[in-house]
Amino acid sequence: VEQIKVKAYQYGVTDNSCPELNTESINGKLLSDMEKFQLNALIKAVNVHGYNYVIEEVAYTWFNRFIALRYMEVNNNLPQKIRVFTNESNEFKPEILAEAIHLDLEGLDKQKVFDFIDTNNQDELYKYLLLAICNDMNKYLPEMFTAFDQQNYKVLLMPDGLLKEDSIIAKLIREIPEEDWKELKSDDGASNEVTMIGWMYQYYISQRHNEVVNISKGTVSKEDIPAATELFTTDWVVRYMVDNSLGRYWIERNPDSELKNKLKYLATGKDGSLPIVENDPKKPEELTFFDPCMGSGHILSYAFDVLMEIYRECGWRDRDAAVSIVENNLYGLDIDERAYQLAYFSIMMKGCLYNRRFLKINVNNHLSNIVETNDLDSLSYFGMEENEECKQISTYLLDTFKDALELGSLIVVETKDFESYSSYINNTYNTAENTSDYYYWKTDKYGQIIKLIKQAKILSNKYCVTTTNPPYLNKMSGELKKYVVKNYKAYSSDLFAVFIKRNFDFTIENGYLGFMTPFVWMFIKSYEQLREFIINEKSI
Repeated sequence: VEQIKVKAYQYGVTDNSCPELNTESINGKLLSDMEKFQLNALIKAVNVHGYNYVIEEVAYTWFNRFIALRYMEVNNNLPQKIRVFTNESNEFKPEILAEAIHLDLEGLDKQKVFDFIDTNNQDELYKYLLLAICNDMNKYLPEMFTAFDQQNYKVLLMPDGLLKEDSIIAKLIREIPEEDWKELKSDDGASNEVTMIGWMYQYYISQRHNEVVNISKGTVSKEDIPAATELFTTDWVVRYMVDNSLGRYWIERNPDSELKNKLKYLATGKDGSLPIVENDPKKPEELTFFDPCMGSGHILSYAFDVLMEIYRECGWRDRDAAVSIVENNLYGLDIDERAYQLAYFSIMMKGCLYNRRFLKINVNNHLSNIVETNDLDSLSYFGMEENEECKQISTYLLDTFKDALELGSLIVVETKDFESYSSYINNTYNTAENTSDYYYWKTDKYGQIIKLIKQAKILSNKYCVTTTNPPYLNKMSGELKKYVVKNYKAYSSDLFAVFIKRNFDFTIENGYLGFMTPFVWMFIKSYEQLREFIINEKSI
């Protein structure tokens, strides 16, 4: 964050001032045409979202990318088959620099590479190559590596001095042993690399978390809800919850399953027995598992391991099971785009662990960050051909996801024909007449609409298992407080209690919910109605 602030300061952008649009020079330094484009984009972003938001957005974008690239080079998962931070001896001598003139990446300007080499400008060459790798990764991990054109302000604010011994990349290499990044699996099925990614993100946001939760008076703002509520769930807690929800769900329907001997934290009767559920068989691909507050994906990642064991005992090959698990079993949402990117990355890396071609086969996933419609007045453009049903769904999505970044997975979504609507939107994208209105819709709205459809589908489903570490928050404000009081008044003492009630609605009859919550709901009077609801209508 501090490095991004320094970079912004070099272009006259601070927390209390910005240059004018189309500025020609900063501090006597003439700007290139490209820098003018980038700076204009930065100024507009700061004017719309605020300085701190933009700095944080740029910082986490590069932080997430550096973590992903480091993980992938250590585990030999980079499709380009070249190390971007180190050489084969794990020294901070990037192979990508040594092989710069031999790189064959789409969009890479070889002349630019030669020019950097001729002027011995290693720092700028390295930044240029890193950007080229990130853009190329868009083909394989599009939801982690959004393609940046050269005019993007995130390119302008990419940190300097990445090859120095005190750079963030040098620290990733020097301070974290290479083996800690590797896909090591223990006998009981857990893998350590996702845990490490989760802890890194936990510490990344810890300073802001402490600032927010230590406010003695007042409430938490919309922008601070992620920092206030995200806590990394430790490994044994994740495994206890998943073993006794997903694992139990399968074993009860398949009493001869060997899974019961593989789950370390499965709770059984004194004689080791589990109840048997009659007449409710499920195929592995029907075991839907949802985490509505997935954070960086720790719960989903361990669920992947348990599902792999289930698929194996049903005769599936690992590589086919990995694809099916992502396409059929795992669902997740989070209001924090940063955390979502890491969850998505973790699950895609799980796929690579079991199927080396995983990134090249365009696997469809059901993970998303929540997006809202506050900045949209319509999902269509002037002259767009819409039938009545599509118009109704457009209006419904527009209304339903107002203030969604505050309300998140609490939003109740009706079942509608989102598949047909999605086909209609994609068909419009591919075939509509190329007017100026259409071009604006295609570049500015289409991506948001696809996200809205995806989250609507996830939120309107019911699942065999819902397991999560929900947000804990009793200082609610704004639209969140209004929504909770209106829809969940009896459970409104704390957000975790609201989520307990909401998550029953996500789950099919005879399904399981797993939660990590504070224990106060069991005895404090303000949770009495929650206790009554669970005791009278559900079972523990």
